[in-house]
Amino acid sequence: MPQLMMLAPAPVIRLPDGRLRLDVKYVEGMRAHAVLWEGRVSAVIWEGAAAVPFGAEYAPEDLGFDLTVLPAGASLPAMAADLIAAPADMAEALHLAEGRVPVVFVVEYTIGTRLRIVAMDRDRGPVRKAWSALWNLRMEARRKAAFRRAAGVQCNGYPAFDAYRGLNARAMLYLDGRMRAGMMATPAEMVAKQAYAGPLRIVHSGRLEPMKGAQDLVPIARALQAAGVAFTLDVYGTGALEAEVRQGAETLGGQMRLHAPVDFERVLVPRMRAEADLFLSCHRQADPSCTYLESLGCGVPVLGYANEMWGQMAAASGGGWALPLGDRRALSDRLIGLAQERSPLHAAAASGLRFAQAHSFETEFAARMAHFAQCLAAQRALG
Repeated sequence: MPQLMMLAPAPVIRLPDGRLRLDVKYVEGMRAHAVLWEGRVSAVIWEGAAAVPFGAEYAPEDLGFDLTVLPAGASLPAMAADLIAAPADMAEALHLAEGRVPVVFVVEYTIGTRLRIVAMDRDRGPVRKAWSALWNLRMEARRKAAFRRAAGVQCNGYPAFDAYRGLNARAMLYLDGRMRAGMMATPAEMVAKQAYAGPLRIVHSGRLEPMKGAQDLVPIARALQAAGVAFTLDVYGTGALEAEVRQGAETLGGQMRLHAPVDFERVLVPRMRAEADLFLSCHRQADPSCTYLESLGCGVPVLGYANEMWGQMAAASGGGWALPLGDRRALSDRLIGLAQERSPLHAAAASGLRFAQAHSFETEFAARMAHFAQCLAAQRALG
């Protein structure tokens, strides 16, 4: 049976009792890989994380897959594998395309997104930003060369697929998310949302960082309040802008509330399904945020900026609106309109849910595992 080895930059912390603190989403994904791959699945990650914010503790023997934890910065040792899946974001993994074992690279960020992240970093001065931009451009040349030699490339999101599909004959598009079929909004919940006529219930979740557009949340909420809109805005998350968002929320008389991150499946999803009318995304970057698909799966349409990811998903799904990048006024004006007339909101919710159901966690992972198998078979056919 073929062995699939998967590399990842997932955070890990060794605990004194031998258990591991791991990112829950990473473990769930690896378990899905292990179930769907017709063979053995092993994983390699590296130490070095100071914290695992969305993590849990696991005994290695209970993971459901073989996991090797290496010291920070350690080179990948010789390990048995028939196929390697490696993140293209890991510069140290790109040389694997030159080895004997076929490699499928998984990519999320385009060079445009990488450079915009550098430009928006508040902790770097002009010299450091210039150096980082140059380093990213050099790495992009290496990345493209590795894609050309690889057995295949899996592109998470429309921007990466558009950017790299021409470099490899076995490039595939997938949409990452954690919404399993059984977690999607129910017909009864959708009916209840249509019957609801109270204040517009707006939700935002994610890291409170400049690249995520968290700096726009308070100004938009203030614009709604100034227009006399009946609304609530519940924000779930933490990050560099947490203090700024919290201070702003405190001036809004309870209409905007900041919450600490909560468990996705047990807390956030049930709340979204039962108590949210709209997800507000101020995300300027084109990275493939799984939040879009997960919100649609909860029956919650998305209002956001037309970055390269949400712009295409909004058009493909009908699950919301993509407005000019960085235009806070456009977002607040649309919110005012949706608060007054809810029928477009209900239509987008239904359309978005259908799209999410077609791209459930199970469906996307099954497609990815089939693609891995196809890449391995193609390489074996070449001898």
